[in-house]
Amino acid sequence: MTAAEPVLLRDATPWGVRLTLNRPSKLNAISAELRDALTDAIAEAPADERVRVIAIAGAGRAFCAGYDLTDAAPATAWEWRDALNRDVEATLAVWSCSKPVIAQVHGYALAGGLELAMACDLIVAADDAQLGEPEIRFGSAPVTLLMPFLIGQKRTRELLMTGDLIGSAEAERIGLINRVVPRDGLVAAVDALAEKLARVPPDVMAPTKLMLNRAMDAGGFAAAVETGLDLQSFVNMSATAREFDRIVRAEGLKAALAWRDRRYEERLGARH
Repeated sequence: MTAAEPVLLRDATPWGVRLTLNRPSKLNAISAELRDALTDAIAEAPADERVRVIAIAGAGRAFCAGYDLTDAAPATAWEWRDALNRDVEATLAVWSCSKPVIAQVHGYALAGGLELAMACDLIVAADDAQLGEPEIRFGSAPVTLLMPFLIGQKRTRELLMTGDLIGSAEAERIGLINRVVPRDGLVAAVDALAEKLARVPPDVMAPTKLMLNRAMDAGGFAAAVETGLDLQSFVNMSATAREFDRIVRAEGLKAALAWRDRRYEERLGARH
């Protein structure tokens, strides 16, 4: 990406629009600028009759590695809540869009990047994809609590409490994604699925999607997201989170990630 290129690319297709996260050197980490650009693009789609379906993809080696951890961290829990609320609203804008949205996933889909994919109606992933929410390893938590409503409590607890990543085949097996395709066939697979969705008239598709979303709300989805937002504001003020952020500021993100990974490589001391 050059300095002149936008952080979000928009490519018209016969079935609608493909939105591409365009920060490849950062593995498409979501900055405030990218978050707002994506939110604006999603908001414009319902009024455009040419757009029947939206696909969200990532430029370069990954779909999205999560939120940009080099952004300045808020100083208090209340400030964290305000910042996280903007991220939640951006994710839920995808979830509540009246047009169907497909996540076109390759490489990494991590943390907020996986949440973005989960907010889409369907996820098509390449066979090289790695998915997960490793936030707990550096003192954070999911921004938008979508996962338990997609795959249930037990698998969610395992993934969120360990921070482990899984491959696309396992993600398909547990119902986290819809289908796995070869990396070189990913675009074609998304195109074919989008063309099928585009044949459904918008006045049928929109209420069908709304019906499905309301079913999740009836199961407590909105309340869970709100509660998660409140609690994460305090998680992000933990000693672990603050130490991670201190290292980012003093030594850079690479050093902070190395510190995080070392903590999981060291053997636990013997217990007496």
